Amino acid sequence: MLNDSALLDRVFQALADATRRDMVERLIRGPASVSELARPLAMSLPAVMQHLQVLEACGLVRSGKVGRVRTCHIEPGVLRMAEDWIATQRTSWEHRLDRLGDYLTDYPDVPDQGSTS
Repeated sequence: MLNDSALLDRVFQALADATRRDMVERLIRGPASVSELARPLAMSLPAVMQHLQVLEACGLVRSGKVGRVRTCHIEPGVLRMAEDWIATQRTSWEHRLDRLGDYLTDYPDVPDQGSTS
């Protein structure tokens, strides 16, 4: 598997675009054909395909073709990896804010630096 950091970079780059996020949100509900994904979008089918290529390149989406229909589906493991990274960051910041809250509770009488008394 690709280096986790590099893969995470590619996933977040793919999710940086609103159209691709819309596609991912649709695919979370279940597989969809390319034409189903393209229907609500105000763009050409080749433009939709370019967005799908970005999502496939980072592993968020897989597709297969049966006859003339290409069906796409989400790869939950890759999406979960991004979710885990975000959760780790959130936990880290929550701990830091808790420590700041404890500090401010322990030292409530710190003089206001802006007062001129």
